[in-house]
Amino acid sequence: MGHGGGGSAITTIIYLIILVAWVAGLWKAFEKAGKPGWAAIIPIYNIYVLLQLVGKPWWWLLLMLIPLVNLVVAALVMMEAAVCFGKSKGWGLGLLFFLGFIGWPMIGFGDAKYSGPASV
Repeated sequence: MGHGGGGSAITTIIYLIILVAWVAGLWKAFEKAGKPGWAAIIPIYNIYVLLQLVGKPWWWLLLMLIPLVNLVVAALVMMEAAVCFGKSKGWGLGLLFFLGFIGWPMIGFGDAKYSGPASV
């Protein structure tokens, strides 16, 4: 007969674990940078706070609404965020495209220090 849906339950649990790890790491990273940790759980506002951390203007949020442009903007923001926490720009691309659920907890709970945005 049927399988009972065990696979989808496992998938959901794995997804929730990844989501919690990502949010917890971002929460701690925000706190390290002097921002409220709870901002990590508020959609759109969390992007606004991240823009503040990397020294970008609020209107970059509008760029995030434009298809394809949003990928470039997100890559730039994540690379700068990584640098602000003493990591490489490559680490920032990993935060965006591959392992944000591992990278943000490593930043948030590790020994990374927030140094602010690089001066232009």
